[in-house]
Amino acid sequence: MSKKEDPEETEETEKIDLPEETEEEFDIGEADLLLPRDVLLSAGIHIGTRMKTKDVDQFIYRVRPDGLFVLDVKKTDERTRVAAKFLARFDPAKVAVIAGRLYARHPAQKFSELTKATPVAGRFIPGLLSNPLYPRHIEPSVLVVSDPKADAQAVREAAVMGIPVIALCSTDNDFAGVDFVIPTNNKGRRALAVVYWMLARQVLREKGELAPDKDMSLSIDDFEAKITRED
Repeated sequence: MSKKEDPEETEETEKIDLPEETEEEFDIGEADLLLPRDVLLSAGIHIGTRMKTKDVDQFIYRVRPDGLFVLDVKKTDERTRVAAKFLARFDPAKVAVIAGRLYARHPAQKFSELTKATPVAGRFIPGLLSNPLYPRHIEPSVLVVSDPKADAQAVREAAVMGIPVIALCSTDNDFAGVDFVIPTNNKGRRALAVVYWMLARQVLREKGELAPDKDMSLSIDDFEAKITRED
């Protein structure tokens, strides 16, 4: 994927000061959320872009004075729970996690490590899902994509093969080919770590592999992509 197609760490959502919103501005109770409000807001999972598609209207909380659209973190929480319940029904190896964006690759791999899903990090090779003659061909029962725009080839092939798609979607995403949306900042390094960690923990809890009052062996910091000179 070219630099033009994948404007990774230069995304404005990664450079802004987070968060502008205070806890009081969100009408949500602490006990109602999978993670404390301050953890969610400080990670910027609610920060979208300055672009908004019609598809994402239902998940918009407000627009900031600087033009950035803000996502409703309560809906992010609710949909993370639903997605986890759905994913827990499948053989873990049949869950493929697609992550083309640089900052999504590490958390997607950690999610896969803990839940025993199949990670597809980096460039998605055309035919991976649709061409049975391709040596590395896989046949998942469900896809989790980190960004339906960056992972468009995977979404297209899933549609052809009849594979349901769960997608992390920001305000600039449309939902074509996506069966279930988790609204979130899908470009920010910390936001991706938090969302994938939260989803992994909930999947394990739904499967009965983790008690409701217990956390996983890996922390959110472990899920966060590390900045290296090569990045």
